[in-house]
Amino acid sequence: MMQNRTYSARFTVLGIFFAVCGSVSAADAYTLTIREHRFEPAELEVPAGKKIKLVVKNEDSTPEEFESRSLKREKVIPGKSQATVSIGPLDPGTYDFFGEFHEESAKGRIVAK
Repeated sequence: MMQNRTYSARFTVLGIFFAVCGSVSAADAYTLTIREHRFEPAELEVPAGKKIKLVVKNEDSTPEEFESRSLKREKVIPGKSQATVSIGPLDPGTYDFFGEFHEESAKGRIVAK
């Protein structure tokens, strides 16, 4: 009987932990959309000093690569799909990114404040 209470308490604590972590993660997610070989929004403002999740949704039928030399990230996103890129924590500043397959039109920047 005592052992069942111990397991129950552990699962309760784990449930609270995952609920809190899940809500924090959702608040730190930002979305970029690729549409007609362009990033929308072209400028994305994020908080400095925090880790963020960047969800890149590719609405085009062809793949695109999210690439940023200043963020040291690159990720190919197949057409009609999405991918998550973890970034940060960032110092205040501007971080350029581009779509390697359509560099002439797929450009943007992240501004950390």
